[in-house]
Amino acid sequence: MINTKIYKAVYGLAEGLVEADRKGDSAEFLSLYGRLEAICLDNDGTDKDHPEQWETLADFTEDLEAALVIYEKARERALAINAKDHLSSIGLSMAKLQVDLGHYQAAMKNLEKAKVAANTIEDKALKAEIDGFLERLSMEPEKSGL
Repeated sequence: MINTKIYKAVYGLAEGLVEADRKGDSAEFLSLYGRLEAICLDNDGTDKDHPEQWETLADFTEDLEAALVIYEKARERALAINAKDHLSSIGLSMAKLQVDLGHYQAAMKNLEKAKVAANTIEDKALKAEIDGFLERLSMEPEKSGL
């Protein structure tokens, strides 16, 4: 479970990042992103390290390749604590970025892992999104490698 203080800080920064992006305030966005990144780095490898903070950082990382690296770090943290909800959402997010980058086979693999992880979660909307995306991608054999 994520430390409450860290959760509140991450959630508050995420709200600020959304608002800064909505307003087109890149200076504020970069400032808030830096603060979120500092939380992740400060907690990296400690008992306060949690996939939630890394997943949030990746969500707001504009460079797609860099975001994939951060999502992978989040996935490692989620695997370490067997956080199926995070494994599901991280896999879906990674697959979306991989499709944007043209990495369709990697996207399929991440969606399949996300689907397996989602078997035991309660979030029906996330399950449906994973299933729908997997179905759409598998209907394009030339992209999915099928």
